[in-house]
Amino acid sequence: MRQCAITALPSVVKKFSLVLVAVFLALMVATAAIVWGMDAIDERQAASAQVPSETEANVIERGAYLARVGNCMACHTSRGGSPYAGGRGIETPFGTVFSSNLTPDNTTGLGQWNTNDFWRALHHGRARDGRLLYPAFPYTSYSQITRVDSDALFAFLGRLPAVEQPNKTHTLRWPYGTQTALRAWRALYFKPAAFQTEVSQSGQWNRGAYLVRGPGHCTACHTARNAWGGSDMAHEFSGGLMPVQDWYAPSLTSPQEAGVATWSVPEIVQLLATGQSARGATSGPMSEVVLHSTQYWSPQDLEATAVFLKTLPGTDQQPRGKSTAPSSPAQGASIEAAGKGAPLYEKHCAQCHGKSGEGVPNAYPALAGNRAITLPVTANLIQIVLNGGFLPATLGNPRPFGMPPFALILSDQDLANVLTYIRTSWNNEASPISELDVNRFREKTVQSGR
Repeated sequence: MRQCAITALPSVVKKFSLVLVAVFLALMVATAAIVWGMDAIDERQAASAQVPSETEANVIERGAYLARVGNCMACHTSRGGSPYAGGRGIETPFGTVFSSNLTPDNTTGLGQWNTNDFWRALHHGRARDGRLLYPAFPYTSYSQITRVDSDALFAFLGRLPAVEQPNKTHTLRWPYGTQTALRAWRALYFKPAAFQTEVSQSGQWNRGAYLVRGPGHCTACHTARNAWGGSDMAHEFSGGLMPVQDWYAPSLTSPQEAGVATWSVPEIVQLLATGQSARGATSGPMSEVVLHSTQYWSPQDLEATAVFLKTLPGTDQQPRGKSTAPSSPAQGASIEAAGKGAPLYEKHCAQCHGKSGEGVPNAYPALAGNRAITLPVTANLIQIVLNGGFLPATLGNPRPFGMPPFALILSDQDLANVLTYIRTSWNNEASPISELDVNRFREKTVQSGR
């Protein structure tokens, strides 16, 4: 009797599991249908909005500027390819998404689109034919772009040289590449939302908030994502590890990370315009943002952004998202590692960064008291030492100093020792770095071909 019951159990469990899956799919489709209906109503209302008149030349000029603000060309241009013609692969934890052709080609680009089609893509994340777009295109932020700015951006793209370049097929694992999965994701993590002005704040503050939350799409990197790629907007700007790239976008709210509440407006403006200031310097993906985007922002917009960033609520919370905090060897092992790292620092680092980590103003950053050095998440620090650290060449800093890569010079253990020495010297108080911590990133560097 017991044996028969045990034999029948897998069949019962299997049937029960199938029922649960069926119920889940039914709920998912129903929820997606409701969201689609709400999107359709919102689209009709937006299409009927009145757009102020403006000379065509001014509209196109403003659209070109907005394309810089949004850094559109960086993603919509493949290496060695025509500007805005798409084809660049954007790696995600679910597979690769390829950017689309934004030139006005009639067959492969936006030649058949109109302003309403383009607005729907930005505000609703839908293509001209109604297909749901993948959120690698950050419509979760672009939804806040005004209709006037959307039309200006479309006018600029319409004046680009038409390039016939077919769009590449995304290579996403099942079921992430299905429209059903996208509907479910949107039901959980996306709702079209126009930018809301804060009446209690100044016009300058609101302009900065619009740039950061809308076309600048800063939340795309500086807000942690969960396992399904949804942003944790309850902790907006609190920092997060960038999937696949394994760079950490530090918190813009924490004074221990990248919060700028105590900085002056000119210091923030200088950092965004040149990639460096007396208080810090950019690295990794943020250097690319400065190179391709923020250095071209108007002084007024940079000041507005600085004013907004200074008012973000400060927190002392630990970094969110996937943890890459260093392992914690015993105290004795930490002291030993730092001791071995001291002569390595003297040989390879002191000439530029100073014997006491004081750095050289406007050339090499100080390491003593540098919060980029003491971040609990060590991904950026290890990547910079392995692969080199390079500031962007900007109009305000056309010949920046850089640091060569040490991947071929120092072993994993040597790198761990010297970084442990830096993180525990000159009043720096941070946990040590182990050989395993370094090896994780060296392996990823080799696999990616960098």
